[in-house]
Parts: sequence; C-alpha cells; structure tokens
Amino acid sequence: MKIKVLLKYSLVIFFILIGFISFAQNFNNRPGAPEMLFSDTTRLGRPFAKDPHVIWFKDRYLMYYSLPGSVIDASTASGWGLGIASSNDLTNWEKVGEITPGGAWEKKGLAAPSAIVLDDKVHLFYQTYGNWKNDAICHAYSTDGIHFNRNESNPIFNPHGKWTAGRAIDAEIFKMDDKFLLYFATRDSTMTIQKCGVASAPLNTDFRRSDWTQVADSSILKPEYPWEETCIEGSAVIKQGEWIYMFYAGAYNNRPQQIGVARSKDGIVWERLSNKPFLTNGNPGTWNYSESGHPAIFRDRDGRTYLFYQGNNDHGKTWYISKVEVFWDENGPYLK
Repeated sequence: MKIKVLLKYSLVIFFILIGFISFAQNFNNRPGAPEMLFSDTTRLGRPFAKDPHVIWFKDRYLMYYSLPGSVIDASTASGWGLGIASSNDLTNWEKVGEITPGGAWEKKGLAAPSAIVLDDKVHLFYQTYGNWKNDAICHAYSTDGIHFNRNESNPIFNPHGKWTAGRAIDAEIFKMDDKFLLYFATRDSTMTIQKCGVASAPLNTDFRRSDWTQVADSSILKPEYPWEETCIEGSAVIKQGEWIYMFYAGAYNNRPQQIGVARSKDGIVWERLSNKPFLTNGNPGTWNYSESGHPAIFRDRDGRTYLFYQGNNDHGKTWYISKVEVFWDENGPYLK
C-alpha cells in the first residue's frame, strides 16, 4: 500500500515538473512574444508582474516590480508587495527577493516602485496600496538592493490643493541639476480623472517628508487626447541632450493602456511629442493585445536606452513585463 501511495505521488510530482518545464520552454513562444517576457507565478499561481523599474547596481541589473496580494492560501494571505529580479543581460531574469508590507501605512500593501542609486545605496520610492484617496508615496534604502530600511517619516509625500483628492501613486524619482524631482499620479477631487504632479527636494535631502515641496498647485500633465481617455499615470523620466523626456501611460488598465511621450526643459512644463501613442498595444492574439502600459525608461552603461513596460492579452488575468530598445534623433525618441 505504501509503495502504491509513493508511486502515485511520484507520478503527480513528475507531471507537475513536466508541466513546469513545458511552461518555461513555451513562455516566450506565444504569438508576437518579444525576446524578453518576464512574470512571477509565486503569488497567484499564474503569471503576474506589473510596474517595472530597472537599475544597475553592484555588477548586475535589478528589476523591481509589483506583486499582487496572495490568494493561494488564506492562512498566508498578504497584501500587494514588490518583487525583485536579477539579470546579467537585461533579457533573462531570476527572482531574488521580495519586499512585503511593513508598518501601519503599508498594511494593505505597497506597489509601483522607482529606484535610484546614490552613494552606493539604492533608494526606493513606492506607493501604499488599497487606501483609495489616502494612498501616498513612501521611501526606503538599501546597501545590497534586496533588503531595505524604511524612512522613519513615511509616508513621505501626498499632494494638496483643490486640483487633487490628496492621493499619490506611481512614484518616479529624477535627479535634476540642484534638486530631486518626485513625479506622481493623483486624481481630481471626484476621484475620476488621473493626472500627474511633481514635488521637489534639495540635493542634500535624506528624502524625509519635511524635505518635499509641491512644485505647482496644478497638474503638470493630464488627459487630453481620445486614446488617453481619463487617465495619465506611470511617469518615466530621462534626460537626452537638452531635453527631459517623460514616457507616460495613457488610459486606465486594459482599455487599452498605451504609452505616450512628452518633453520639457525644466521638468515641470511639458509638451507632448504627438497626439498618438509612442508604443501601442499589440494586435489581436499577441501577448500585449489588452495593453502596453506603465513604462520605465533605463539607460545602460553603454548609453543605450530601453523602455520596460507591462502587458497582457486577457484583460488583466495575467501580467507580463517586457522591453524594447529606444533610439534617438534630433526629433526625440523612436522605435525601430
């Protein structure tokens, strides 16, 4: 009897392994799949990874991304968190860690990371999750890129004024000349229209709450074109030549969300490069048919730049992260 039971479970394990190997081999073989297609099955048992941000730190690439709350086992359920993956080539990624909720402000979860390397430390900016109007931006730092210490003044920023409901999500940190700029998405007072704002802090900051000043009592970028519908979010900022460029997500998830580009001289006043998306969702049947959204722009050590973004083709049941190289000319960024 024991032999039969052992044989039965051995066969079950065998077929599970075969299924996993098949999944891994075919992960990038679906219609229209790009060279890089990363996801994480640890939370839901199905591929789910969103909101990428990539840095180079201590001889490897690190990618931070949003993980959903776990519903596999109610006894170990947890809120949204951040996954951490490592790569040597920007294409093949291995998960190396997680950041889970810590402190009262993160009780329901955290998401949408943005990172910057300063003085051999990784400074991570992220949003609280699940608090609706009360979501805000937090900060943590790390010496190894995996284990983080929270800022004692968390949450470090949320906006104020009649133009906003007070919510702040989708942090993006950018060092510019004599200051740091913190971009965020917020909503109007009715919680209907999503738009972008910006705050600043001096270079000698430790990023605590008291160091941040809201730059304008209005949005710096809000929906205008039909494809953007009622949402602008997910700012990703880079300097190229004399211009600062913002890659942003237009429309709410899966409507479809697509990626546009704006540019600025001072990081505050922006003009769009086009009334059309820079990166669209895919054709029917492709991996990103439901959307290409939430961008992150990364400049590698050789000067080449890559746009990381999220997508899916099942209206959000699964989520994947991919990348495409961005090229530049006198008119700005373009894709080949």
